[in-house]
Order: sequence, then C-alpha cells, then structure tokens
Amino acid sequence: MELADLLKALGEPTRLQIYRLLLQRKHCTRSLSKKLGITEPAVSQHLRILREAGLVYGERCGYHIHYFPCQDAADYLAGAFTSVRSQSLALDRDPNVCSCEFRRYGHEHLR
Repeated sequence: MELADLLKALGEPTRLQIYRLLLQRKHCTRSLSKKLGITEPAVSQHLRILREAGLVYGERCGYHIHYFPCQDAADYLAGAFTSVRSQSLALDRDPNVCSCEFRRYGHEHLR
C-alpha cells in the first residue's frame, strides 16, 4: 500500500465523495448513483479505481454488490496523517533560524 496511490485515487472529488459516503454506510452502485446524481457506469468506473487502490471492496448480496471501505487502508491513511501532524507540530518555525544545507557549507551568498 502506497500513500501516493491512495491519495491519487482520493484526489478526484467524486471518488472522495464516494469514499466518504462509504465511510457512513455500505452502498451499491445504484444507491451511489442516485446520491451523487451520476450514471451507474460512472460510479462503477470510480469504484474500480478505488478498489484497485485498495480503498474499498465489494461483497455480493443477491444481485447487488455492496461496497465498504477497507479498514487496512483507513488505518494506513490515519497513521500517515498522524505522522504528518506530528512532524508539523515538531517543526522549528522560528523565522530567525536557518538550517538549510547552504548555510552549513558556507554558501550564505546564495540566499
């Protein structure tokens, strides 16, 4: 599982909306189509991309397939963003301190 692949799949607004709907409850293609106001084939294409990224999976229930978010992917995303948050909080934001590599090697004139 790669963070870039997950973010790329979720980077399209309709796919993000589908994913958020699936976090609320399971849906079939028809249900998502009605909620989003787009065709069932369009929903299917978005779900294919989300499935390939490992974000969702489907379970057959009679004629329909109900889609759910993959818990492993949700946990991975949560961990990645927790790490980003921790790194951001730990960052030295003092504007008077420069730690760029050019300062360390005596290239102050390149500023």
